Amino acid sequence: MKKRILLVDDHPLIRKGIGLTLEESSVYEVCCQLSSAEEAIGSIGELKPDGAVIDISLTGMNGIELVKHIRSSDNDMKILMVSRHDEDLYAERAIRAGANGYLMKQVAAEELTNALDKIFNGGIYMSEEMSSRMLQQAMGKGPKGEQSPMDVLSDRELEVFELTGAGLSTKEIAEKIHVSAKTVETYKARLREKLGYESGHELTRAAIKWTDK
Repeated sequence: MKKRILLVDDHPLIRKGIGLTLEESSVYEVCCQLSSAEEAIGSIGELKPDGAVIDISLTGMNGIELVKHIRSSDNDMKILMVSRHDEDLYAERAIRAGANGYLMKQVAAEELTNALDKIFNGGIYMSEEMSSRMLQQAMGKGPKGEQSPMDVLSDRELEVFELTGAGLSTKEIAEKIHVSAKTVETYKARLREKLGYESGHELTRAAIKWTDK
């Protein structure tokens, strides 16, 4: 019997591409395609999928928060996170949240089934480079002095920083992540404090520079 996979991504074309890749497999099938974490939360109990492929950057609740929610009640579902974001910053966050693997969207087509095979066999999927780096860090042998300033940010703070760099206004960010504008301003105040910026303009310039790198 094929493994039933739930897809959660708010980009229809990407969902379709991942779905087509899975439908060509003799091991996996798509049980449902959804565009938001909220839809997924409402459907998982009924669908009871064997696994899920979840994008990090969802509108509303983001993918990492969705993984945490799933893990609060289900430790058995296999979860692969897919993202366009640099794995240096997001892979470890995804694994800490409870994901079984992290796959860059740029290589999703050719590596998707390989990644799912690995996690359904009890492994953790990441690129070889990232796996080696995390293993070295766990053994206390990683290079010193290379911690990113972004590492001090919470998942939500990092998301607000990135959206700021993408040019979204406070109101637009609030609408995208489903919080109030006042809450977004609170996140920005925390960002300025943690990253050492005195003004909102400095924060915005730094966010744009970081996002464009």
